Amino acid sequence: MHRLPLLTLLRQHTPADTHERAMTEATIAFVEKHPDCFERSLLIGHVTGSAFIVSPDYAQMLLIHHRKLDRWLQPGGHADGDPDVAAVALREAQEETGLTQLQFASQQIFDVDVHTIPARGDVPEHLHYDVRFLFVSNTREKFGFSTEIKNIRWFSLDEADFYTNDSAFSRIRSKIYAKL
Repeated sequence: MHRLPLLTLLRQHTPADTHERAMTEATIAFVEKHPDCFERSLLIGHVTGSAFIVSPDYAQMLLIHHRKLDRWLQPGGHADGDPDVAAVALREAQEETGLTQLQFASQQIFDVDVHTIPARGDVPEHLHYDVRFLFVSNTREKFGFSTEIKNIRWFSLDEADFYTNDSAFSRIRSKIYAKL
């Protein structure tokens, strides 16, 4: 019942390429098959929400240096039962960055990515079906550091692509450049 809005958003999403199309289709299939897809207790994988935060001129992107993963990433995290993945992305972005003036660039999904999370402790390797939204923030607003992150900073789009060293960020950068 609660899965319908996400399924509607996923079906309305226009993937950037065949790779993102395959991940969008995999996410739709996963959500249709697993009523508990928003719970991290589903150990094969679960839906997560992420936030790509850009400056008002779309020239910079905010990244966090994740403490556990020791990597520069966009803010985001587990839905923990909340089927409103856009709200999850916003909540996680606010919690991890301390920013309060985030605005949705669009109510539509910005990107979809499915990636493997390595085993850690008693949690086996699993998939994150990451639904991503684009936000705009005032670059002058002060950060508030979360215990989950080591650092936070604004990067140019090219720097962000370099620091993340992730093929998905090249796709993200291209999508943001297209909005300029």
